Amino acid sequence: MSHYVIPQQEQLSSELETRVTHRHVRRPAAVDALHRLLNRWSIPLLRISLGLVFLGFGVLKFFPGLSPAADIAAATIDKLTLGLVSGSAAVLLTAVLETFIGLTLVTGKFLELGLIVLAGALVGILSPLVLFTRELFPHGPSLLGQYVLKDFVLAAAGLVVAAVALGSRLEPNRDDD
Repeated sequence: MSHYVIPQQEQLSSELETRVTHRHVRRPAAVDALHRLLNRWSIPLLRISLGLVFLGFGVLKFFPGLSPAADIAAATIDKLTLGLVSGSAAVLLTAVLETFIGLTLVTGKFLELGLIVLAGALVGILSPLVLFTRELFPHGPSLLGQYVLKDFVLAAAGLVVAAVALGSRLEPNRDDD
């Protein structure tokens, strides 16, 4: 039995192997420029956009009837505090916390404190998934259930922002040095 070996395929395989095994493959200048741009601005933009989301959600809760999450926030705080904080006080507390988190993320001032508050708030923000599962997912995710599920994205973004705020850095290519 014979088989065909196409020289171009061997050469292509060898080039691919070189690209995979050697980290310093030359990239086009546009890709390098994009890499530097993303390294410089992606995390600050993530921090600010996350802050704007929290600021927007928090400010809405100061005005009765404007936030679609006010009722679930009140019910969650009521359950988590064993009834010590409920109703409009729970919504006001949530509004203050979310607004504070948003302001720290947008401005970068008191960022570490804001991230600590965010960590605590995320417990409350994700708690409805456990506390109110039937209401959020009666026969699949309700609109409110979907609203709560999006908080996983906010939590993940918060983890990235926190990692960088606590000292983690994107590593530039050695070619960028």
